[in-house]
Amino acid sequence: MLTYKEPWKARIAAALNTLLPHSVEARIEPSQVIAEVPPNPQLGDLGFPLFPFAKLLKKSPLEIAQAVVSALDARRTEDMKDRYSAQGPYVNVRLDRGSFARSLWDLLLDERLPYGRPQTLKGSRIMVEFSSPNTNKPLHLGHLRNDILGESISRILAACGAEVRKVCIINDRGVHICKSMLAYKEAGQGKTPASEGIKSDRFVGDWYVRFHQLSQEDPRAEDRAQDLLRQWEAGDPQTVDLWTTMNRWAVEGIQETYRRTGIGFDQYYFESQTYLKGKAQVLQGLEEGLFYKEADGAVWVDLTAEGLDKKVLLRKDGTSLYITQDIGTAIFRHQDWPFDRLVYVVGSEQQYHFKVLFSILEKFKFAWAKNLYHLSYGMVHLPEGKMKSREGTVVDADELLDRLQALALKEIRDKDREEVLGDAGATAEKIALGALHYYLLQVAPVKDMLFNPQESLAFNGNTGPYLQYMGARISSLLHKHARRMQAGEETGTMRPELLVEDAEWELVKTLSAYPEAVAEAALRMDPSLLAAYLYELSRAFSRFYHDCPMLSAEPDLAATRLGLSQGVRRVLRDALELIGIPFLEKM
Repeated sequence: MLTYKEPWKARIAAALNTLLPHSVEARIEPSQVIAEVPPNPQLGDLGFPLFPFAKLLKKSPLEIAQAVVSALDARRTEDMKDRYSAQGPYVNVRLDRGSFARSLWDLLLDERLPYGRPQTLKGSRIMVEFSSPNTNKPLHLGHLRNDILGESISRILAACGAEVRKVCIINDRGVHICKSMLAYKEAGQGKTPASEGIKSDRFVGDWYVRFHQLSQEDPRAEDRAQDLLRQWEAGDPQTVDLWTTMNRWAVEGIQETYRRTGIGFDQYYFESQTYLKGKAQVLQGLEEGLFYKEADGAVWVDLTAEGLDKKVLLRKDGTSLYITQDIGTAIFRHQDWPFDRLVYVVGSEQQYHFKVLFSILEKFKFAWAKNLYHLSYGMVHLPEGKMKSREGTVVDADELLDRLQALALKEIRDKDREEVLGDAGATAEKIALGALHYYLLQVAPVKDMLFNPQESLAFNGNTGPYLQYMGARISSLLHKHARRMQAGEETGTMRPELLVEDAEWELVKTLSAYPEAVAEAALRMDPSLLAAYLYELSRAFSRFYHDCPMLSAEPDLAATRLGLSQGVRRVLRDALELIGIPFLEKM
């Protein structure tokens, strides 16, 4: 993994190892060496604090810094052009700009060579569960955050070499599903999504809202919904037929939204097929003494030793709960596709549930149970306030995208760009998706957030459209260069050692940090780190473009700067793909 930090972390570690007392058998690894960027550029490109090694080496940090420099001098080769010195308790390094740019060049510009693929997870199999929609309503804004978190982290993990399997469990059973069914059964009069001209999942969701209204007028509506659930569980043909039809409508509509937003899955699971799993496992745990039975017959687990609480796993009548189902589903999934790690992308309100689930699975001594991870994320709100599904105040995902697309299309028309773009509607759709996904990802998952549609579409600042505009700007520059090449107007040769100006150097360093940014986003399960990297890359390119003329520079320097721009476009395109944002050649 090429970054401007890694080679020097290895050199510092090797130098430190020469200072170890003979009685110490352990070796200092490069990963133990901290690399910082000095606050003052005059101090160099890298700073290595030596405080962490004072106790081990039994020397002051100042002494260690001087000794490390001496060890580096002893190993210095003629081809090393980087400079280093001891600055108090630090060793500071000033990299040779031209040499470093040369070392990066082929990796960056040769499309046949992988770049931004650190392989830190090579050989691992990771299952990622996300979205988990209900079939009583369409996807809403909260789902959109879940969806892009799951999709993006899956792509990032795969970029690090993992074999990733994206799965979705469709919550297609339960009394909440029966509420939509009951409202439709009593007042639907044979209407269909096609007859009403309504997207099929929205059609079903409207009946869920209708039930809430019905229940306000008729207190017995809740009981009738429970009766309908009992009929479904008993296999009543008419009830099952209605359930099948309405679920099909809902799932077809939801999958249409997935296609629109670029979300995909390798496998769907359905709660109706998994909700009975887990009961046998709980009874097995009872036999093994992992759980206990109360006097009323209910089966419980005591997790107080783990800092949790007691939890019922089977009711006194022997029926399952959600936790029972999740136990069985996790085991079934591992049998279905043996994973090393399972990541659940679920809202932060379920943190306790997953702590309980993971603790229970560990009690069964499954090796993989120690590698379960809850990617918890906060709530997302609109300026208008909190959304409520049953009251119909949820922000429908498709309606939000339509709104964003309309705003983007207006911006295109206001700037008279329709003719240049060709299909302005398609471009507006991609801008809308870029605005949405970037806004949802730029905040660390754990935080609650406020989504402002108008703000997300700004073409300046830390937004998706700004990144898309930067890609289009670079593409236009390179297309213009290609035409000049064809006309024989440019004859320069790329020489990366010419890239020594401050703006060029900052851009080179930022590009070299891309593999590290991908690896860090995977390690911390946080796509916002990659979003932040993209914004910094775009800003670095903007400074470079302003300070370093290309077409007016002497031929070799112009060709080299254009080559650097080509590298930026490659990384920008690749990183945007990892966070689910369409790359645009024109805007």
